[in-house]
Amino acid sequence: MLAGMLLLAGCGNNENTYGSGSPSGASPSASPAGSVEEPAQALQEVTLVLDWTPNTNHTGLYAARDQGLWEKRGLKVEIIQPPETGSDAMVASDAAEFGVSAQEGMMLAREQGLPIVSIAAIIQHNTSGFASPAAKNIKEPKDFEGKTYGGWGSPAEQAVIQSLMNVQSADVNKVTFVNAGSADFFTAVKKDIDFEWIFYGWTGIEAELRKEPINMVYLSDYSKQLDYYTPLLTTNEKLIKDKPELVRAFVEGAAEGYQYAIDNPDAAAELLLKAVPELNADLVRASQKWLSPKYKDDASRWGEQKKEVWSGYGEWMTKNGLLKKELNYDAMFTTEFLPK
Repeated sequence: MLAGMLLLAGCGNNENTYGSGSPSGASPSASPAGSVEEPAQALQEVTLVLDWTPNTNHTGLYAARDQGLWEKRGLKVEIIQPPETGSDAMVASDAAEFGVSAQEGMMLAREQGLPIVSIAAIIQHNTSGFASPAAKNIKEPKDFEGKTYGGWGSPAEQAVIQSLMNVQSADVNKVTFVNAGSADFFTAVKKDIDFEWIFYGWTGIEAELRKEPINMVYLSDYSKQLDYYTPLLTTNEKLIKDKPELVRAFVEGAAEGYQYAIDNPDAAAELLLKAVPELNADLVRASQKWLSPKYKDDASRWGEQKKEVWSGYGEWMTKNGLLKKELNYDAMFTTEFLPK
């Protein structure tokens, strides 16, 4: 199922930057050279809520946390898993300072008035698509005709499938849509479901390891407008306005964490496994090798976002009846906190 470098000068020691910044309470002590040591400054505690259970989309975040890349910028980041309502509402309401989301969900949240802002694209291009066992011979959108799609009940699902099928003049009314429930992809397609929407970097790699060949119909192969940002990092408008240096420290730490995962996929995989030992170790290692080059891909830097990606997908959503209001795309994302 469908279900990422530079030290901020002075941010760790300037209590006005992050608010409380109170000393640890320890008394100054003389160093061997006779100088007085300054008391340690308390770290600013913030919460980061994921979009899903931990996986390799999140590796750079665990690298930033566990290698002290946020700590050296004055932050102590708690990473939590999302409630059933998702991450956007938590970030919008200040229940979490930062979150992991996706462009499709975030745009709907903005339409509803939630003041969330994307601050970095974790993966530069959309790696999701419709997967099916190779034996079902679903190789392109027109092959969806006469097949059963297993989803989770989002109106975007049928719209995306119809959009891809329209490219080949195929009929979406010949597709049966059912709710796949909690069954994983491999269980679902052995029953009454022919294809599902997945991230190749996780479920596709698992199929390789299981030696269960699949076919993929990638969204981005059939529509440039569907090459949107998923996943991405978010915060809210108030935090950007009131504590921009906190946001900068968070983004720069995340950027360094993802750069580490880009440069060191094997070591990064071990960091994720140490942080979340219940994950399938073989899957994490193989997934990380596949995904690490895709975090930055053809962008000039990790986290880059472009207005044409936001507006292009917004136009697609509007055309397909998923958006009813006109949105201000410039207000929905920012690149100002990315390392230069």
